[in-house]
Amino acid sequence: MRKLKNSELERLDVEAFKKTAKIPLIVVLDNIRSLNNIGSVFRTSDAFLIEKIYLCGITAQPPHKDIHKTALGATESVDWEYAEDTLELIERLKKLKINILAIEQAKNSVMLQDFTIEPNQKYAVVFGNEVKGVQQKVVSASDYCIEIPQFGTKHSLNISVSAGVVIWDLFKKFRF
Repeated sequence: MRKLKNSELERLDVEAFKKTAKIPLIVVLDNIRSLNNIGSVFRTSDAFLIEKIYLCGITAQPPHKDIHKTALGATESVDWEYAEDTLELIERLKKLKINILAIEQAKNSVMLQDFTIEPNQKYAVVFGNEVKGVQQKVVSASDYCIEIPQFGTKHSLNISVSAGVVIWDLFKKFRF
């Protein structure tokens, strides 16, 4: 076995990425305070062909050197938009018939591995603040609350890790 060189990876350039079909998934960042987490979500969204990212509330916006440090250029490839109020955005997306999935530990949540996507349906996943999580009013307005199962002594994952786990799982469900 030999590690591949970057030149052998055959990655898309930004122009080709923009033209590539995306999975029907939108990412909503609800008051994320860490610039590194924001950049990591951009990078994961690029890797799995996410349609768009919404940055809400206190979530910082590109260009910013600390977002760029972890995004590695994904702020140029992935479409994004700022929305001041997360709940207003969720209500707007619901009017467009987009199913809202709050990623949170909640009563009557659905475990990620048990969640099935509906054919021809678009989804938006909402990731919450590092300390407070997804706002309760946003959880209440969501169509589903999806929980990542955890089996150790800790009860939470870093938002960038949560985004990686959820986006990969949904990507597989859309593509395979």
